[in-house]
Amino acid sequence: MVVEVERFFGVYMLYCTNPKFKGRIYIGFTVNPERRIGQHNAGRHRGGAKRTSGRGPWEMVLIIHGFPSDIAALRFEWAWQHPHSSRRLSHITRRSRKESSLQFHWRVVSNMLRVAPWTRLPLTARWLKQEYKMDFEPSLQPPLHIPIAFGSVRAKKNMPLQTAGEEDEEKSRCFLCKGLVKGSEKLSCFHVSCGMSSHVICLAKHFLKSEPSHLLPVEGECPACHRSVLWGSLVRHKHGCFGDLEEITPSASQNHWADELQI
Repeated sequence: MVVEVERFFGVYMLYCTNPKFKGRIYIGFTVNPERRIGQHNAGRHRGGAKRTSGRGPWEMVLIIHGFPSDIAALRFEWAWQHPHSSRRLSHITRRSRKESSLQFHWRVVSNMLRVAPWTRLPLTARWLKQEYKMDFEPSLQPPLHIPIAFGSVRAKKNMPLQTAGEEDEEKSRCFLCKGLVKGSEKLSCFHVSCGMSSHVICLAKHFLKSEPSHLLPVEGECPACHRSVLWGSLVRHKHGCFGDLEEITPSASQNHWADELQI
């Protein structure tokens, strides 16, 4: 089963299977995983990176997705590529002689998912190739709202822009502010018996009442059914990647909703 995700921004890890370069790792950013791995294996002249050209075949084994924008994903990519230059990752020790490149990069990303600001984002760690799967060290378990998933993922094609009339038809009332809310600005409770809908910003402020020092909510109580829900689950439900997750023990030109929060 291939999961389709709207507004896809991901940071992936490639593993080289070429006997001459086997075990080499490449970290990159993509909005289309299927297309990107094809470019890497086709070579630089077909859109692949200089560092991967002529060294394939490569396999895309792991991808972290769920970033709110391409800028957020690109910052994550840079830190994963340069952990010893990132002030947020100064605690990570250098790769040991006994550690493979795959093990080292997994250790780095395991640490990254526990460090602000990434630890509060509704991210998903997805193993695309289960034969490469590695477990989190007990001391590096990610927060409960960052699940691990398995299997292929595809960027969902953007739907054509709606006309004003179509948007009006999709509008509903925000449960919190009672104002009209468009489908593109709406989060809905995923419990079948609830059906609560709200502006993203209104619901974020509601969740953050208990954490006024933060901009990004992690968990809260649905204002309608009063059940505890994870913010990441609401976002994944909206973007179409909610059903395949297993919990473990917008573009650069657009502002992310968190930028509008006034705390």
